[in-house]
Amino acid sequence: MENTKQQVREFYDQIGWSQVDDGLYQNARYEDLRPVTRDYIHRCHLRVNRYIASRGDFLLDAGSGPVQWPEYLTYSAGYRFRVCLDISITALKEARRRLGAKGLYVVADIANLPFKSDAFDGVVSMHTIHHLPLGDHRSAYLELRRVLKPDRSAAIVNGWDYPRLMLITRPLVRLIRFIHSGSFGKRKKNWQAEDEQEGTFVKKLTPRWLKQELHAIDFEIFAWRSLSTVFLKTVVNPRWGGRPLLSFVFWLEDRFPHFFGENGQYPLIVIRKSEAE
Repeated sequence: MENTKQQVREFYDQIGWSQVDDGLYQNARYEDLRPVTRDYIHRCHLRVNRYIASRGDFLLDAGSGPVQWPEYLTYSAGYRFRVCLDISITALKEARRRLGAKGLYVVADIANLPFKSDAFDGVVSMHTIHHLPLGDHRSAYLELRRVLKPDRSAAIVNGWDYPRLMLITRPLVRLIRFIHSGSFGKRKKNWQAEDEQEGTFVKKLTPRWLKQELHAIDFEIFAWRSLSTVFLKTVVNPRWGGRPLLSFVFWLEDRFPHFFGENGQYPLIVIRKSEAE
């Protein structure tokens, strides 16, 4: 377990959060940054704001990284301080460049938070829990809930292991790649690997696992983004009506948030803590 965490720390300290071009980090290559997908991804990022308090004293950003996307800054716009917690010191140094005095910076483990209970008015965690050893996943969710104030909520974005919608569309992805390259290619390689950070540990789970492990607490699964980066880069093309297609997908995700949250690539898991607790 400790070796896994050390591997993740070293990857992000040395590689993942190193800047490579125009203020972008090496980690940005796991996102689709083309103009055709920009509005869709922007609107998906902003979905987090729907599920956390808009203002307060302290927002915890658990696994903050460098707060790399501009939309991430909106989560703490109404807070006095954003508490950036990460296992990587490089991430926190980069976060401080963006937030300055508005940020507080803590090197710590998301599965063992160094804060008292009921400390935060809001909690966000973006693409972090899947880097933990399997035995720490449940603890991380419970820790995020523990430090949350009563009558507040936490918004956690993670990924699923082999989500149904992406499995269904896999033949389409392979067909388009065949048309472009003349070969299906990479048949023996994990087809999801292109969405993940090569060189570091990633363990994604399933909606069934989450419901079993967190059955005793109040949470819901909504859509954050149902389409994987592999799907976007392969299928969405400006010449094939890419922007209208993504606008329609976003509408569907909003219309059926629980379905797309459980069956799409990236769920938004909202944990609520009642006043009674």
